[in-house]
Amino acid sequence: MIRFGIFVMWLLHFLPLGVLAPLGDGLGMLLYRFGRERRRVARINLRLCFPQMPDHERERLVRRHFRAFGRSVLERSILWWSPKARIQRLVQIEGLEHWQAVRDRPVIWLAPHFVGLDMGGVRLTSEYPLVSMYSRQKNPVFNDLLLRSRTRFGTSHLVSRQEGIRPVVKQLKAGLPFYYLPDMDYGARDAVFVPFFGVPAATITALSRLAQMTGAAVVPCVTRQLPGGAGYVLKFYPAWTDFPGSDAEADTRRMNAFIEERVLEMPEQYFWLHKRFKTRPAGEARFYP
Repeated sequence: MIRFGIFVMWLLHFLPLGVLAPLGDGLGMLLYRFGRERRRVARINLRLCFPQMPDHERERLVRRHFRAFGRSVLERSILWWSPKARIQRLVQIEGLEHWQAVRDRPVIWLAPHFVGLDMGGVRLTSEYPLVSMYSRQKNPVFNDLLLRSRTRFGTSHLVSRQEGIRPVVKQLKAGLPFYYLPDMDYGARDAVFVPFFGVPAATITALSRLAQMTGAAVVPCVTRQLPGGAGYVLKFYPAWTDFPGSDAEADTRRMNAFIEERVLEMPEQYFWLHKRFKTRPAGEARFYP
């Protein structure tokens, strides 16, 4: 079944983005209709983060998110098989000067989990060498496909989470930017509970620790999915000043506050399907059934 699905994705990559986008919208609505568990997770997340939002507006936002997510799924076919030139046309880069201003030192590209994350990451690998981390997939065929797609331009190094952070530190010190995905719940280990939209969220302190160990500058980069067939925009932000500070928890609060600002700009594109608040402080009830 997985091989048939990959074959269908391969066929889809021949379509123009203006055709893929509405197909992705349709896939998103199918996932909304039949993905009961993920629909429940998105509703819980949005209720926690936007408690003042009327119920009907939150539900509209859930549907918009599923459509954006469905698009991102089908448009991965472009990343997996389309030529470099097409990807570079579809994903425009803004604010490159913010990275170039600090590229004489180690750099961490802070890339929160928006639906355009993979599109932005592969766009960068098409032009610049980088290092990033990935989670091994249970299906070996799918795992190999993801690895090939993210390294097929020959300029990036992927490190599995099972390998730990040492290979990343080595590559950072060698001059490769680290495309870092910071905002998922990986459990209580190496994490602190800091607010995300006012809700304590288990958040790893690796950004602060890595910057401290390597002297890296933190340059956020966020990829926005544009309407219809207009493509994507990857935006670099100015390097953070006075980072890291003396307190890793304060640094992590700063990171979450930055992500909140970006979420408010395009709330339908943040990855609400993840159980962001799964790990709870001792004695606190679980949010997800």
